[in-house]
This record gives sequence, structure tokens and C-alpha cells, in this order.
Amino acid sequence: MSQALKSDFQICEEIGRGRFGTVYRCFSPVTGHSFACKSIEKSLLLDSTDRECLDKEPKILQLLSGSPNILHLYKIYEDENFLHMVTDLCPNNDLYERVSTGPLSERAAASILVQLISAINHCHKMGVAHRDIKPDNILFDSQDRLKLADFGSAEWFVGCEEGLMSGVVGTPYYVAPEVLMGKEYNEKVDVWSAGVILYIMLSGVPPFYGETPTETFQAVLRANLRFPTRNFRSVSPEAKDLLRKMICKDVSRRFSAEQVLRHPWVINGGSMAD
Repeated sequence: MSQALKSDFQICEEIGRGRFGTVYRCFSPVTGHSFACKSIEKSLLLDSTDRECLDKEPKILQLLSGSPNILHLYKIYEDENFLHMVTDLCPNNDLYERVSTGPLSERAAASILVQLISAINHCHKMGVAHRDIKPDNILFDSQDRLKLADFGSAEWFVGCEEGLMSGVVGTPYYVAPEVLMGKEYNEKVDVWSAGVILYIMLSGVPPFYGETPTETFQAVLRANLRFPTRNFRSVSPEAKDLLRKMICKDVSRRFSAEQVLRHPWVINGGSMAD
């Protein structure tokens, strides 16, 4: 542990563990508040891609500061062996844990979606695509405010030619078809992923899946969006309309984050079903 980190914070219990390191709760005696400290072990970064992610994430989080729905980076400490990032503490269940118990009401889903899309819209306005939107990266703080996290796969698209990116990144259920095709793509890949999350929140099941990752990828590439009656019997037509516009294979017709925020179902907080 960095001496500077230890002089500013009391390091408390471990609260999470990932591929590159450990997350601890830490306490600031000066402010009396608790934070999360993500300690990344540099020796676990096996290649240049891993090192690039490590280098990029703090820079992107600093650029995006100011959005209430993006994980806030307070301080960075670095020594020879570790990088420590002090961020918001998000002690409540992440979205993965929330949706694993079954579907949410339309109001509850809309409340989460508006915060998620607000975060995505802020990223896009700042020229950043997250590229790995999934329930595990959607955290909630002690006030139950949504915090979008894990920008290790994020990319600046402003400097790219015509704002296009390349590279297969993302997670099987949530990745957009144009990414899997190996094509160049734009920031609307995040809207597709958010649409998949909305589908899961409303139905309890993903729109595209298979027995193996390959079968799931094939289902995503077909992009045959359906609303089975057993899962969508009580879901409003307005919610389905929004899903069609977010999970749209034709990128030119797919909604932008800004358009999602203006959709009637979002504006009315999912209450059209009531």
C-alpha cells in the first residue's frame, strides 16, 4: 500500500475482487466519509492492452467527472507495484444482483434507465463510448443513485475518423451486432447494450441467448427481437416501442442516448402502464 494513501485514508475491509486487483472500503478521518479504493496490481497486467486499460480508465473518469450517475474518481495514488483509485463507495446491490431475482416494474425499470442513459449521454457528449455496458458495471451508492463504472474498455471517439471505433470488446449478451461483425462502429453500441438491459429488467430474460457464447453471438447477429407473451404480457406498448428503437440492428435508425431521454415512456417514468 502506498504511504501517501495510508496517510490520507484508513484502509478497511475487502469488498470486492477482480482480475487485476482488490477493492477495499477506505475511510477519510478528515471528511468522516467512506470511499472505495480499487488497488490494481501491476504485475497482473499481462500485455499492452491491459496496461492501456489501466492507463486510460483514470483519465476517462477524470474527464467525465461532474455527472451524478458516473462513478466519481477522487484521488489516484501510484507506486512501483500498485495503482490505487479512490472512488465513490457503492454498497448497495449492483444491477446484476437486482435483475437476477426477476423482472422489475416499469416504474422501477424507467427510474434505473433514465439514470443509465443520462450517464451514457454525458459520456457521448464528452466524446467517450463506454463499450461494456452491462448490469455488473451498474452500481448504486448509499442513496441508491446509479453509478456507471468500469471504463477499462472505454474509447475516445472524437479523434477517430468520422467518429468511428474498431475492436471487438464487450460482453456476449449485451454487445451490439456491428461490433461482432468486426466492422467500424459508433457510440450507439452503448444504446444497444442499454436496450438489452431494459429488456432484461422488464422481462427477466435476455433478448438474445444461446447455450454457448458462440450461439449467443449468432443470436445477437440475427438480432431477431421478439416479445414472448409469457414474459411481456403486462409490459406496455410504449416500453416495447422504446426497446425496438434501442435494440435496432440498423444503426442509422437506432436511437441516440439523447433520443432515448426524449421518448414518452422515459419522460413519463414508465407510468403509462398504470
